[in-house]
Amino acid sequence: MRVRVHYAWVIASITFLALLAAAGIRATSTVMVLPLEHDFGWDRATVSVALSVSLLLYGLCGPFAGALVSSFGVRKVMLAGLITLALATGLSVFMTQFWQMVGLWGVLVGLGAGSMALVLGAIVATRWFVRRRGLVTGIFAASTATGQLIFLPQQAAIVESAGWRPAVLLVSAVAIGVAALVALFMRDDPHDLGLPPYGARVAAPPVPAQTQGNPFTLAVDTLFQSARVRDFWLLAGSFAICGATTVGLISVHLIPASVEHGFDEVTAAGMLAAMGAFDLVGTTLSGWLTDRIDARKLLVWYFTLRGIALLFLPAAYASGAPALAAFVVFYGLDWVATVPPTVRLVADRFGKERVGPVFGWIFAAHQLGGSFAAVAAGVVHTWLGDYLVAFLTAGALCLLASGLILSLTRRAPGPVVLQPMPADG
Repeated sequence: MRVRVHYAWVIASITFLALLAAAGIRATSTVMVLPLEHDFGWDRATVSVALSVSLLLYGLCGPFAGALVSSFGVRKVMLAGLITLALATGLSVFMTQFWQMVGLWGVLVGLGAGSMALVLGAIVATRWFVRRRGLVTGIFAASTATGQLIFLPQQAAIVESAGWRPAVLLVSAVAIGVAALVALFMRDDPHDLGLPPYGARVAAPPVPAQTQGNPFTLAVDTLFQSARVRDFWLLAGSFAICGATTVGLISVHLIPASVEHGFDEVTAAGMLAAMGAFDLVGTTLSGWLTDRIDARKLLVWYFTLRGIALLFLPAAYASGAPALAAFVVFYGLDWVATVPPTVRLVADRFGKERVGPVFGWIFAAHQLGGSFAAVAAGVVHTWLGDYLVAFLTAGALCLLASGLILSLTRRAPGPVVLQPMPADG
């Protein structure tokens, strides 16, 4: 007997590949720092400027990418993002000046990857899935870690043996290949095929025309309207703390902190990579749990346990490798486990039509928190000579995030009604 596979799983597979490609390209930039310094004589600060521009735009793109999807559809935005990434990385083999590095790897890669960040995955999961939505959201969120695990080792090997140009040409080709799959098989909404979302009994209506219009106006309008809702600020605040304690503190400062405690750089980098591996497991499991358990309860547990882990980290360094390995495993499992329940809460409170722009602003808060923590931890280290205060403060912030989640409305009677934008924007 033939078992028919719902087309939602085809959509999920293509979306995961697109997110994976974007993550792989962003990860490739980290193995280019030393080769670019060697080839062009640029110092570390100069190369870092371009990469910091990319990170900034990656975060700021979120709300506008969500609005673009609402206005033009998932397929067109994915194609534009992948083509931008392919062009930026492919043309970079010809760059000779610093401004070209900023333009290609800073601006274009930041915009291309930002248009396919967690916001796009949240929209796809919300539109195409009723059942297994949390699981799919978790898989999408884990794409970043998966991209690093797949691309970083082979890209580092290519750079070491053949230079950085073949490595960037490879990711450019990957982006082109995935763009072809998107062009052939991606669809914006189950309604396009006359299908119900996976797990629904009836076909979903098309996305209301009221969400069409100028995407930038829609993004800003969504911010102003969402800002009137108390739950928006609670979710944004907790997600900012999530970013501060992951991409801001641990991603940037775990390696130097470990070196200061007697570990060599290779071992410290291996710990960060191991976190990526456990992140894949933890985030997927979190998505599965989100389909079954109150998202508020999950977030309270995640932030509380993360806070305890950070408060324990200084003691782990003092205790040696086994204790630190335990921290790596636990923290990796909890890394972005917050994403699926946060997306679920956004969808419940603001409606699936506005998941993109609303979660986009919440994701921007995540990146803003990460940027602030990266700088603040460095300043604290310079001032005091170690990371003790930074780690303890981050642990306390996680406990504060648990309090913010507990302050959310327990059960919304229905999505908050955001006023529609005129069709002409």
